[in-house]
Amino acid sequence: MKVTARFHSGRLWLGLKGDLDHHGARDAMILIKSRIEELYPRDCLLDLSEVSFMDSSGIAVILKTYKLMNELGGRLWIENVPAQPMKVIDAAGIDRLVAISSLTAKE
Repeated sequence: MKVTARFHSGRLWLGLKGDLDHHGARDAMILIKSRIEELYPRDCLLDLSEVSFMDSSGIAVILKTYKLMNELGGRLWIENVPAQPMKVIDAAGIDRLVAISSLTAKE
């Protein structure tokens, strides 16, 4: 799992690439947490356009990121979700907590 981060005007963009499984989620969360704690963003965007596979560990990443942003009084949203990760997100009901936009149907 590779995580790319950009920060501009209070907004942290995080691009995730690869498999968001047990091992990938652990590594991704370490980087995500350090960036949030370093930058204290107002908004955080998780771009999942390059996530090739996601399981329940990816849900944990989303929920932990949501909690970190909530503690800062910030917002989190998810963008560009491919079909397979979207099935996992839908099953977990994440859309009740986190806004999801610009959905794609990559397979």
